[in-house]
Amino acid sequence: MASIKKGDLVVVITGGKAERGGDKGKTGHVLSVDGNRVVVEGVNLVTKHKKVGQNDRGAKTGGIETAEASIHISNVALVDPETKKATRIGVRLETVTKNGVTKTNRVRVAKKSGKDI
Repeated sequence: MASIKKGDLVVVITGGKAERGGDKGKTGHVLSVDGNRVVVEGVNLVTKHKKVGQNDRGAKTGGIETAEASIHISNVALVDPETKKATRIGVRLETVTKNGVTKTNRVRVAKKSGKDI
């Protein structure tokens, strides 16, 4: 089971501090997960130069845009829903019986508070 999934609230735990232009301590929701890299909303912003063109109505497109770049998954940690601080993730097994069929589900649990994620 993946520890960090799309939509999770995470905090950046490594890198330069925010007052010096870095991203350490910033929080944001995960926009996408690609293997061992994640894209976090508002974190690791880069400047991209797009070729200027026109759409069918004549409006200009392109120019200089800012977008989020991916960062390694080891540089972010999930935010504990109770304490709002970085936490590790554990797994708790939960059995569910539906229509006479017993199924075992894995539930992600915050290590610090024990709350379900």
